[in-house]
Amino acid sequence: MLKRIDTPLGHWIILLSLSLIWGSSFILMKRGLDAFSFEQVATLRLSIAFISVALLGRKFYRQIPTQSLWALFGTGFVGSAIPAILFSKAETYLESGLVGMLNVLTPLFTLFIGVVFYALKVKRANYLGAFVGVIGTVFLLFPEIQELNMKTLQYSMMVIVATACYGWSANIIKAHLQHLNALQITTLSLTFVGPWAIIHLFSGDFIEVMQSHPKAWASFGYTAILAITSSVLSVIAFNKLIKMTGAVFATSCTYIISIIAILWGVIDQETITIHQITGFTIIIAGVYLVNKRS
Repeated sequence: MLKRIDTPLGHWIILLSLSLIWGSSFILMKRGLDAFSFEQVATLRLSIAFISVALLGRKFYRQIPTQSLWALFGTGFVGSAIPAILFSKAETYLESGLVGMLNVLTPLFTLFIGVVFYALKVKRANYLGAFVGVIGTVFLLFPEIQELNMKTLQYSMMVIVATACYGWSANIIKAHLQHLNALQITTLSLTFVGPWAIIHLFSGDFIEVMQSHPKAWASFGYTAILAITSSVLSVIAFNKLIKMTGAVFATSCTYIISIIAILWGVIDQETITIHQITGFTIIIAGVYLVNKRS
């Protein structure tokens, strides 16, 4: 089965599936914030994700790879906990579509961190692709930039730091965790953050909100979907994709994520303009160049 997936077509199917799921995660976070604080959305997401993978991957607790604990700790906090908090906080002020578009910077940080710290060798076309992808995003954001204020910049920086964390985590997995199963990586890395998230969640007014807020159960449901699809199933698939193709190809899904995030905005009564379509075309060109092998 793995051999059937580990083909160029299989890689692209996984990439597009990840893009669809993660592109929808921003609107799910927004719905979670209807009742919960950003900290509750982040810690509830991590708690549900941890409990899910602990059940799915419980066999991996029998023999823990002690030589890889630091790498697992790093990808748990840098790749899951910090981005979950930063993205949730950013969406308390920024529109979910804008957050999704800024997420496109992940492959650029993956390239930069890989080249500087992990001796990653890439072609000029890959650099050009990352640059083109960023240009496409800036083009899409231009109407927002015209209205830029310090608060927008502050919250946008949270998203940018989160994308840098994703890029760092992808390089950790590729460089130090190649010998582990994708479910094993996800299970053990979330074990470092899951118990903390549960304690933090229940040390606040989470129970009180669940009992009193009229949208609490709806927000809980959206956050649960977010946790299971975006923080469990997709992370397992993403880790597998990194092992099969490399960090740069896997993180290039963030280009398409921005498109999905905008389309969710359209469903939420926004309109698609020629300006946005032009930006989409530039981003797709960047995806092609980032993944150009020769």
